[in-house]
Amino acid sequence: MGFILDGLDTESYDREYSDRDLLLRIISYFRPHGRKMALVALMLTLNSVAGSARPIVIAKAIDQIAETPTQYLMALAASVLLLFGVAAWVTNFIRQWFSARVVGDVVLQLRADSLDATIRHDMPFFDLHPTGKIVSRVTSDTQDFSDVVGLVINLISQILMIIILIIWLFNINVGLTLLLLGMSPIAAVIALSFRRVARRVTQRARRVTAKINAQIQESISGIIVAKSFRKEQTIFETFERNNRQAYQVGVRRGLTLNTIFPIMGFANGLATAMLVFAAGLRVQTGAISPGEWYLFMQAVGFFWYPLMGIASFWSQFQDGLSAAERVFALIDAQPDVEQIANEPVDELEGRIEFRNLRFSYSEKEVVLPDFSLMIHPGKTLALVGHTGAGKSSIAKLITRFYEFQEGELLIDGRDIRRLDLDMVRRNLGLVPQDPFLFSATVAENIRYGRPEATEKDVRKAAEHISGGEWLADLPNGLETNAGERGANLSMGQRQLVALARVLLKDPAILILDEATASVDPFTEAQIQSALQQVMHGRTSVVIAHRLWTVQNADRIIIIDRGRVIGDGTHSSLMAEGGHYADLYNTYFRHQSLEYIESMGN
Repeated sequence: MGFILDGLDTESYDREYSDRDLLLRIISYFRPHGRKMALVALMLTLNSVAGSARPIVIAKAIDQIAETPTQYLMALAASVLLLFGVAAWVTNFIRQWFSARVVGDVVLQLRADSLDATIRHDMPFFDLHPTGKIVSRVTSDTQDFSDVVGLVINLISQILMIIILIIWLFNINVGLTLLLLGMSPIAAVIALSFRRVARRVTQRARRVTAKINAQIQESISGIIVAKSFRKEQTIFETFERNNRQAYQVGVRRGLTLNTIFPIMGFANGLATAMLVFAAGLRVQTGAISPGEWYLFMQAVGFFWYPLMGIASFWSQFQDGLSAAERVFALIDAQPDVEQIANEPVDELEGRIEFRNLRFSYSEKEVVLPDFSLMIHPGKTLALVGHTGAGKSSIAKLITRFYEFQEGELLIDGRDIRRLDLDMVRRNLGLVPQDPFLFSATVAENIRYGRPEATEKDVRKAAEHISGGEWLADLPNGLETNAGERGANLSMGQRQLVALARVLLKDPAILILDEATASVDPFTEAQIQSALQQVMHGRTSVVIAHRLWTVQNADRIIIIDRGRVIGDGTHSSLMAEGGHYADLYNTYFRHQSLEYIESMGN
């Protein structure tokens, strides 16, 4: 049992919804399609009438033909049955057509809402939750939800047929009809008793599916690392364990849900035997005719089939509710980063101020305990320090990817939490150390931040980088496909594309997680001159990994354990000695010697 449930805990944002809340939420998605649903309901009713009329016609025909077996009566009965059959087919076709359209529209909206909510979540959400599990909710769960809607419509059709038949049977024999109805609570109790366990085992099945999706997605994304360390077998063994777990969960789910059918089958057989005996006695006494006896026995099938269907339906219905619950939990997940207002932002001057700011990723470790810093507009600030000092955290807070716990962060003297976040980010440009490119052309990747930019604007931005010489190395120039995550380009080319993308955006504040840290010296030389032009006149915050960035910065801040322990220019800090001089002599100077040597080669 422990192995089966290992690793299948709920996500931190999961929540439990009552069936009532889920149904009301689902209904809200169908409400805009009221007219189509009304037509579906009408066709559903007419289809049920046509379907239930057929056994009634057969029962009447049996009694009539038994008395006067003429060809005319046989032909009339056949014609009426054919007429009802055609009516059932036509109404069912119309019902299926419009219900498919409505369900398709609902799923379309549900997927749009879930993806919209996902991409609006802040960075901590994606840090905590694997991509594969999120994708599973947006795709698989929404599809399963759509499947269960069809089941609901079919069940409603069967229930309408039961109601019509019951009304007719009351006119034939009240006692037998009450006996038939008296058996329904037994079937209902059996079916509904599986409600809780059905929801529970279905949730576990979904979690293990999401777990497998996450592992496969992660394995494929990191395949180059896995192959370089010869970990293909380890990946497969991990998948085997997860797959075995999915098998165990699936078996338990199947056994749990399928247990109901033998129980329902036994109850059905018992009920049929009782009605055969009771109705047979009434035929013997003349209380009902043979045709009416046939109708009652047909009614048992019509009556018990939907009840047994409820058992099957209930497991699948719980499957759909579980899917809806997971999708709604994704949509309703509360963000860590919350704006307290949406004040408009036009052009930014670029003045950034941290005031006694406290920030931590978790309660266990405080990254910035009491951080204060003024970044003047139009100046280049370099952040240096050892790994884990808090440099990247400062950049992430400026971009508002994470929420700080105490203090203030001001942009042009205004609390960043009060500003329209979309407008703030339009004025921000970020070039990470490992840039992400979409599977599109180089031109489309450059245009990503400004979709309205013309081809001339894109080319101008690209040629601003090292005079556009790097474009000659691309097979099709700006029309070269970058591939998934930029796989068709070298790291240096990806950095150049990312830099051109920011250039085209023309932000007031530029944040560089040292765009040249992962490139070769020749490509670095291509970027340096362009960067100096780009940073000129803009507020630039640079996480420094290269000597030239440090030397050319207007101001250098040394960070250690989230605190400022040095502040000045390269020359002034070197003159002071201390931490910066030690850092320069042990890291930057060694790096500069490697750079000179590589350029000489």
